[in-house]
Amino acid sequence: MSTTPDLAPNRTPAAASARRRANRASSAAKEAQLEEQISQLQADLKGIASTLAKLTNSKVSEVRDVATSEARHLQRQGQNVIEDVQDQAGALEQQLKDTIREKPLTAVASAIGIGFVLALLSRR
Repeated sequence: MSTTPDLAPNRTPAAASARRRANRASSAAKEAQLEEQISQLQADLKGIASTLAKLTNSKVSEVRDVATSEARHLQRQGQNVIEDVQDQAGALEQQLKDTIREKPLTAVASAIGIGFVLALLSRR
């Protein structure tokens, strides 16, 4: 039969201590590698954030330019509509003046009738 040292010849205190040191060194190397990978990931995330910020600023600028352009366009359209309404109101005023000159009695009778109707409506 064999003795205990024969079954586990490498189980001497010096070998166990060497194994522990090797394990610690391996763990320290793994920790250093993980720290390096974390640093690289942080740098990558900062780069991505910077790129996203640039893209966002670019898009915001682009949208602002489009909105400004559209606002100017709508302002011009609104101004054109106002001018058209003013022209139509002027033409209607001129037509009303011409009608009053041509038929003054009819215009006075119409004004009296409209006044009477408005008076009746305002009593209610």
